[in-house]
Amino acid sequence: MLYFRGCTAREKQTDISKATEMLLNKAGVDYHILKDEKCCGSVLLRTGFIDEASEQIKKNTDIFKGQKILTSCAGCYKTLKDDYEGLDVIHISQLLDDLIKTGKLNFSRNDLDVTYHDSCHLGRHCNVFDEPRDVIESVANLVEMENIRENSLCCGAGGGVKSAYPEIAGEMAKARIAQAKETGCEILVTPCPFCKLNLENDDLEVLDLTEFLVEYGDIDEI
Repeated sequence: MLYFRGCTAREKQTDISKATEMLLNKAGVDYHILKDEKCCGSVLLRTGFIDEASEQIKKNTDIFKGQKILTSCAGCYKTLKDDYEGLDVIHISQLLDDLIKTGKLNFSRNDLDVTYHDSCHLGRHCNVFDEPRDVIESVANLVEMENIRENSLCCGAGGGVKSAYPEIAGEMAKARIAQAKETGCEILVTPCPFCKLNLENDDLEVLDLTEFLVEYGDIDEI
């Protein structure tokens, strides 16, 4: 299995890739990473640089073909699954759900209340809703926000909005954080490094799904 970390987890949110590799090692998953990993092309596609994205996809396809690809990022997952051809792709939430249900990963459950943010790319774009929720509920109590699943609010980071219109991205993040705070939870879990980056704030602890498992799933066992 090729663990494709993605730009955000590789460069900005490195604790996510570290937590992911920790969990993979604990479960005995045979995987490798690319020392010279390149962008999947998602940002180029979403911001209209189609020719450049096509060239990037072509280069990556030559490297990826014949391998099962694991992604940390919801955007990478959507791009590799839908915009490339013939790739076998799985998101970390799906793999973790399988590893837990087959007994390859075991966590101590507690009474912690946690809320969950459906990222656009993983949720309504790819219909991955249940797996991350099942993973969270293997460790803690899931308390849902007002807008969830297909009706989840966007975090504001995608589609180039955070780069081109940071004030809009900030307001969208504030709206989502407000919904999270209404649940009474102190922890917000997301399956996307990009979402985590934009949702980080002073009032709630925002964690990637992998970071949440490492921190609250009995770290001594990991």
